[in-house]
Amino acid sequence: MRRTTILRTGLSALLLLGSWATASALPASAAEGPTRSTEAPASADLLTAMQRDLGLTRDQAETRLAAEKAATAVERKARSAAGSAYGGSWFDADSGKLTVAVTRAARADAVRASGAAVRLVRYDARQLDAAKERLDALRAPAGVGSWHVDPKVNKVVVNIVTSHRNDNDVQAFLSRARQAGPVTVRHTPAAPRTFAAGTVGGDPYYTGNVRCSIGFSVHGGFVTAGHCGSPSAAVYGWDRSYIGNFQGSSFPGNDYAWVNVGSGWWTVPVVLGWGTVPDQLVRGSAEAPVGASVCRSGSTTHWHCGTVLAKNETVNYSQGAVHQMTKTSVCAEPGDSGGSFISGDQAQGVTSGGWGNCRSGGETWHQPVNEILNRYGLRLHTA
Repeated sequence: MRRTTILRTGLSALLLLGSWATASALPASAAEGPTRSTEAPASADLLTAMQRDLGLTRDQAETRLAAEKAATAVERKARSAAGSAYGGSWFDADSGKLTVAVTRAARADAVRASGAAVRLVRYDARQLDAAKERLDALRAPAGVGSWHVDPKVNKVVVNIVTSHRNDNDVQAFLSRARQAGPVTVRHTPAAPRTFAAGTVGGDPYYTGNVRCSIGFSVHGGFVTAGHCGSPSAAVYGWDRSYIGNFQGSSFPGNDYAWVNVGSGWWTVPVVLGWGTVPDQLVRGSAEAPVGASVCRSGSTTHWHCGTVLAKNETVNYSQGAVHQMTKTSVCAEPGDSGGSFISGDQAQGVTSGGWGNCRSGGETWHQPVNEILNRYGLRLHTA
């Protein structure tokens, strides 16, 4: 059954259609770069969702949001201060600060002066990224779930599905991976899969017999996951009325797409809260650091929160590898594909896939939204 309580009374009529051709907001244009959040207090329901999914008290959730906002503002300055010694960065929830890895102690004071903590490491970001690119060129077997650069361990982390850890083809891949650069192995309980679904009721958009979720509004349409539809495919809303068509779509390799909006539909800069939290206005697209909290809105499991676990991860779906993904601890299920990832009031990306579910937990990847905007030359509809 479609959710009926959308925003406050003054916006309910607007969102009856607009939320399907929507979800949220970003900077005025992809070329301008992300805009920063205005000083708006977090809603009580958003804080409740963070308490539920992150195991925080209300005070801890408020403190964390403020600290993450400060860390996001520091990240660009800290990276500039580190220069070629930059080895990556992440938000440390315990200290409430951004931590920056550097390969030369001589750069440490300049990085600290920007407001970040410092950790000395062996490999810089360029070396780690180069090692990951060498892994991207390899053909990965099904038992390899994904791989990404982890600045905390200063290595490329390869995630192996536990039940396949002793497979000959997995071990052969790991042997080649270790020759590519500094690599460490972790185990994951299940292989990643996309979260598209067959036609069911709910709060979706439809293309063919597939149900997915709208991501973020752009001027003239919305962005979503590429595996949900191919270019020119017709798209229908929750009420089965015609919305528009896929104007661009890429999967695998990437997992993004955009759909034009017309036929009486329009866009608004909102992410649905599904009654768990108020519908969220989005005021920018500043990218949250690793370790920051992030929440997801989707048509199957609605609103859930977690943390950013990794960036620029290559995910090895059965249909092929997808690059430059962000991994999170947020759960998702079939039908959530394409939906909105948001951190505070900043848009992050569109849901791609993952493993697990929202009963027992899992992990979910999103395709960063700024990459989609840049690829198609789109402008986000912002509040």
